[in-house]
Amino acid sequence: MIHKPFAFLLTLMMCFALQGQTEDFTSSLYETYDNYKEKSLDKRRVKHRDIQPLIDAKALGAGFEVRTVGRSIEGRPLRLISIGKGDTDVFLWSQMHGNEPTATQAIFDILNFLASADQGTEKRAILESVRLHFLPMLNPDGAEVFARQNALGIDINRDALRLQSPEGRTLKGVRDSLEAEFGFNLHDQSTYYNAERTPKPATISYLAPAYNYEKEINTVRANAMKVIGYMNGILQKYAPGQVGKYNDDFEPRAFGDNIQKWGTSAILIESGGYPEDVEKQEIRKLNYVSILSAIYTIATGSYEKMTLEGYESIPENDRKLFDLKIEGVTYPLLGQEYLMDIGIHRPEVDDASHADFWYSSRVVDLGDLSTYYGYQTLDATGYRLEEAKVYPEVLPDIKAVGKLDFWSLLQEGVAYVRVANLPKEFINSPYPVHLISTSYKPAELRLGIGMNPTFILSKAGGPKYAVVNGFLYNLSTREGSGKNSMIYR
Repeated sequence: MIHKPFAFLLTLMMCFALQGQTEDFTSSLYETYDNYKEKSLDKRRVKHRDIQPLIDAKALGAGFEVRTVGRSIEGRPLRLISIGKGDTDVFLWSQMHGNEPTATQAIFDILNFLASADQGTEKRAILESVRLHFLPMLNPDGAEVFARQNALGIDINRDALRLQSPEGRTLKGVRDSLEAEFGFNLHDQSTYYNAERTPKPATISYLAPAYNYEKEINTVRANAMKVIGYMNGILQKYAPGQVGKYNDDFEPRAFGDNIQKWGTSAILIESGGYPEDVEKQEIRKLNYVSILSAIYTIATGSYEKMTLEGYESIPENDRKLFDLKIEGVTYPLLGQEYLMDIGIHRPEVDDASHADFWYSSRVVDLGDLSTYYGYQTLDATGYRLEEAKVYPEVLPDIKAVGKLDFWSLLQEGVAYVRVANLPKEFINSPYPVHLISTSYKPAELRLGIGMNPTFILSKAGGPKYAVVNGFLYNLSTREGSGKNSMIYR
């Protein structure tokens, strides 16, 4: 057995040795990305209607073939976009889960690259050696409401055997008609995954799914592993240490596992988290670079020289990340003091249009969290947890709230403001303080799982930090911001 760190270095060396001009190609992809980025898709909540004009435009472009291969339960067309003259078929599908759109955006970036007038040798090699087939947004009904499931309420990725969903039948039908050598199954994963035993997020995670319970490796699965090992080597240049690998337990209902079983080398790519990248635009770029690099290594056949150790050396996915981790704060309770770590998540809540969201943050873990990590971590040793205060005046309306000096309020330990007339159309506070009605009384500070994290951290007799709806504000430097706070009526 090869030791993992050694195997990882060996993989990088092998990858760089294979690259040659490919290294220049991938560097060029990263550096020129903005030339091809589809700028109309700049938010994660992409709808089916947003991509139809882009597909229509590609249908008119030289070398592209566009055909409708199915329809969703609610009747939205599922369209396959094909390009290339080669004998090797590569099939890429995205957004099987409606709330996982990162790779959908990247697909249109890739299509822009392929449609461009730029004629590098690598692009020519791709178009002459492979035929690419893209099925973006397999679950448009789910995308409409930014939900994982389709309109039937099921997970399409668990419908490979029963094939009750028209979307699942379409996916299998396209796979069977193409008998594609390679298939890219493109997803998003939780931003709370980290690369095992490291504080780094699993920005991209891979899997060559097993095709049986024994997790055997045949040529089909081995080829997927080799391509993944190659992509990992590419990504280490741009997101070092931020690649993970999914558990490969066989799931007999899943499409990836069955597509591997049916003879297509299946490559699962999951887009996770990246610091300060809420809309996942940097991760989208990494998808673009790594997928095009993978397609190129398939076109040239260079992946065949990769070893399986490259895949096996990728660290496992772990789930030990918080949005905010507070370490070692003093927590007073019933006359005693306790040392406490606090783990905070910021779940997103869709607005009524499913085009935007707000945060409803929660404490998700307490106690000794020394084996966990945070996108943002505060060493609160010597700080004391205190209740946030209510502003002493009742303000007449929202307009009056906007005139307050919020930093001064937070420095006084104030995180709640009473408003006499809270408009019904306001579902959350646009300010760094909570808005409360005249009758609402904030609960006594008592830490618990599921509570909204709002409190003050004091030291040397005064507030030094405020946490409001899970967002951290440094009261000395006036650093910190949050998308929203809450309204309590």
